[in-house]
Amino acid sequence: MTYELTSEQIQQILQGISVPPQPQIMVDLQMEQFMPDPDLRAIAKLISQDPGLSGALLKIVNSPHFGLANRIASIQQAVNLLGCNTVINLINAQSIKGELTDEAILTLNRFWDSAQDVAMTCLTLAKRIGYHSPDEAYSLGLFHNCGIPLMLKRFPNYMQVLEEAYANAAEQCRVVDTENQLLSTNHAVVGYFTARSWRLPEHLCQVIANHHNAFSIFCDEGQRDAQLKTLLAILKMAEHICETYRVLGGQGVDLEWQAIEQLVLEYVGLSEYDFENLHESIRDLTVM
Repeated sequence: MTYELTSEQIQQILQGISVPPQPQIMVDLQMEQFMPDPDLRAIAKLISQDPGLSGALLKIVNSPHFGLANRIASIQQAVNLLGCNTVINLINAQSIKGELTDEAILTLNRFWDSAQDVAMTCLTLAKRIGYHSPDEAYSLGLFHNCGIPLMLKRFPNYMQVLEEAYANAAEQCRVVDTENQLLSTNHAVVGYFTARSWRLPEHLCQVIANHHNAFSIFCDEGQRDAQLKTLLAILKMAEHICETYRVLGGQGVDLEWQAIEQLVLEYVGLSEYDFENLHESIRDLTVM
């Protein structure tokens, strides 16, 4: 699914929701990234100017999820070891937290905790199943629900609507269907436009747009976009492992996962037993 809409249509979809501007550090890093020969020293210097992002990057690369043999002690060391694209993906993902967090809304505390857990789990799953860019999976995990804080700012009762949406989830009823019915828009499409305005890679934007459309995508054997399917499979497994259905959906059962489990596991080549073992090994890496 590709969105090609006029500005008027976009405004109608967003219903007055204000997409925050791309953080300047993301702009600066992307400019360096697209140079013919990116300067790793310049990239490290840019990141080092932001203590919060620097600390977050070192925490990520030194976590058990990343699986490096030796501890990384400096931003320059991280950039040299991981390379330009990986580091920039990790920094871009972290930037959204600083831009979108509203400390006046206490509900978002659990949102950001959940997003970080899903991101780290996506990173680990990507490594375990052999996806070529685990850092992209991490970015997806942290960005995929970026529409939720924006929806909450626009609709004060949004978390109640989201819980109802998770309660209604089934093969023929997506989480976003309830949002569309009650609010005439949804967090996936808002997240998609946010990701595009922040110049995330288009394939990540497409996964964000479709992350509650998994049943349809995995049922479609003619769907040739293997990258989208693989990233979506990683994300849905991570959400289930991190119990997003409890944290954000307020549900005791993962109804969405029940509808897609066999399709997702078959696509990535895992049995239920394999996935359960993977589930336990990932949860052992850190306290979710």
